[in-house]
Amino acid sequence: MSVILESTSTSATMRRNFWHGVWRVMKRKPSRMVGVVIILGFAFMGIFGPMFYPDILPDNANAITQPPSWEHWFGTDPQGRDVVALVIKGSRYVLLSAAVTAVITVVVGTGLGLFSGFKRGRWDTVLMRVTDMKLTIPGLPLLLVLATVWKFGNPFQMGLVLGLLGWGGVARAVRAQTLSLRERGFIEAARGLGLSTTHIVGKELLPSMAPYIAMNMLIAVTGAVYAQVGLFFLGVLPYESDNWGVMLNLAVFQAGAMIQPYALGYLLAPLLAILLLTLGIVLVVDAMDEIFNPRLREE
Repeated sequence: MSVILESTSTSATMRRNFWHGVWRVMKRKPSRMVGVVIILGFAFMGIFGPMFYPDILPDNANAITQPPSWEHWFGTDPQGRDVVALVIKGSRYVLLSAAVTAVITVVVGTGLGLFSGFKRGRWDTVLMRVTDMKLTIPGLPLLLVLATVWKFGNPFQMGLVLGLLGWGGVARAVRAQTLSLRERGFIEAARGLGLSTTHIVGKELLPSMAPYIAMNMLIAVTGAVYAQVGLFFLGVLPYESDNWGVMLNLAVFQAGAMIQPYALGYLLAPLLAILLLTLGIVLVVDAMDEIFNPRLREE
């Protein structure tokens, strides 16, 4: 009983020390706190923002392509709709599909990489050949073909396809990390104690790679945002009026934002949203790198 209580107390102390270290790292550079606030702000906007607007924003014939003003901070679009409202409504599709992409990419890539690197032998050969074949498949042409039969009106559909196309690099990187860690002393000790593969992978290897996996998830979010916005901007996917990529497409090719100053806000608003989200993720990844890397952590 005393051993269990001592183990619980030790775990609680380690958690407190960890979160204390996280707070210390975050305070060291205020920009990192800014990154957290930005990400939380986008999460709030994607979840709750569209609730403040009707499902279909009404057109306003008296406010077609208006310049920025106090009433419309980034102006209006060619239908007279507020650009900020369009950005907020479009955030749910973009962020939800990016989150689904990141989860699928990391779960599939990490699972295959861990299993392949730990088992080695025949399993490693087969899984890495599958991964290599996956990496040779060109993503954009495949998406163009899929767009002819799949409309991607649902963010989960978009996230599923992008996630299944993006796990190869993560699997390769995780396998390399696993091959390095499996030769460490604590893994050899676990093997010597006769612990199961599931225990060693889940309790020993996975926690050691958690920071690397978390950073890959954040990076996958930015990659998914760029991919889907680019596809909508190119016009290869059906238009969703409240999608950031469609906003960019309509701003350039319909509103003439490149030559019409009044329409410039329609182009800048989604671009600033994408850049701000990227900035927040970069700042948080910088903090995570120091939190989990002892060589970078200042005493």
